Amino acid sequence: MSASAASTKAQVESIIDENPVALFSKSYCPYCRSSKRLLTELGASFYVVELDQVDDGSDIQSALATMTGQSTVPNIFIGKKHIGGNSDLQRRKGELPELLRAAGAV
Repeated sequence: MSASAASTKAQVESIIDENPVALFSKSYCPYCRSSKRLLTELGASFYVVELDQVDDGSDIQSALATMTGQSTVPNIFIGKKHIGGNSDLQRRKGELPELLRAAGAV
């Protein structure tokens, strides 16, 4: 792993560690919008990184793919645990209030 890749991975880990909910997104992605809408409806506070609006977005997306095996967005973490993408989040709708409470996001 190059020094810049290690630095990007450390940056991603820091975002995940410091936020009860971290959502890596692209501003134009309808699945990302759906995830943000659901979290908002549940009253969750969440941190979003719009990968298409930050200079190192493609590096962050590559780091996430290495870390999680998921190369698509949204890439969602709750309580430092990888949830997956929008379909995974929607599928867990029933348990989300409890997950969000446990993570301190509501």
